[in-house]
Amino acid sequence: MIERTRGLDIACHGVLILGGLLVCVPIYFAFVVGSHTVGDVLAVPPPWLPGREFFENARTAWTKGNLGRLLFNSLVVAVGITVGKIAVSLLSAFAISYFRFRFRMVAFWLIFASLMLPVEVRILPTYEAVANVALPLQWALDALDVGRWIGALTGRTVEIGLEWNMMNSYSGLILPLIASATATFLFRQFFLTVPEELCEAARIDGASPLRFFWHVLLPLSVSNMVALSIILFLYGWNQYLWPLLFTTDKDMATAVIGLKHLIPQSDSEPAWNVAMNAALLVMLPPALVVVALQRWLVKGLVDSGK
Repeated sequence: MIERTRGLDIACHGVLILGGLLVCVPIYFAFVVGSHTVGDVLAVPPPWLPGREFFENARTAWTKGNLGRLLFNSLVVAVGITVGKIAVSLLSAFAISYFRFRFRMVAFWLIFASLMLPVEVRILPTYEAVANVALPLQWALDALDVGRWIGALTGRTVEIGLEWNMMNSYSGLILPLIASATATFLFRQFFLTVPEELCEAARIDGASPLRFFWHVLLPLSVSNMVALSIILFLYGWNQYLWPLLFTTDKDMATAVIGLKHLIPQSDSEPAWNVAMNAALLVMLPPALVVVALQRWLVKGLVDSGK
């Protein structure tokens, strides 16, 4: 039984309205600044109502910040990270939940322990690994002294040098971030709630493990996948540190990195109106994703809690 009182309802609505204002005031401030000229922004007191230069500032930000290319890069990276994380997490959770192999729980707890190692902690080894993907193979060849053996057979000095650099590429921006311990844990917890009778029925019907996974588990996991995809898309879109360190080509930067170059410096024109307008443009795609899929987000979170 849910108790409803007028005073409690007013207090709850007041808290929600206050929270909404705290979230929306910075966005409104960015919109106001992004719709005025530089002179209006620097005036005292600053304007509190929107101006008429929003589209002109948007055109300037789009051209000056090369936002067309950068937004496309962010979209590719965000979608790639989302699809990669969902695919890898589904398969790893399926293996841990339905297969009985040695050290199964050890593997699960190692995956779970990786939650304590965010990208910022492992950024240097990850950078070294992606800067030369063939480095482990190079170590193996050096340890086996393959070059000396080949030189002995051919009579010439042979030096084997392997290098596979993934810098300034979409694969280098996406692949190091597709492993997700959180998604694996959430999918495993959901798979544990699936009735064992479904697995037994599929086994009796002669369905292979992959067929059971494709035709039974995936349809049941749609709401969870969509809800988690929204969160992972925001995670991929808002990536800053990894693209900042890994991209040296301006055409391979993401939109969040592009905002950094639009922020006025000490010796440049204080074009905060252009920077704020660009920030609104960069916020628009993830906001549209959340608004369009908010029902799936709530449904996925509620279903995963049952």
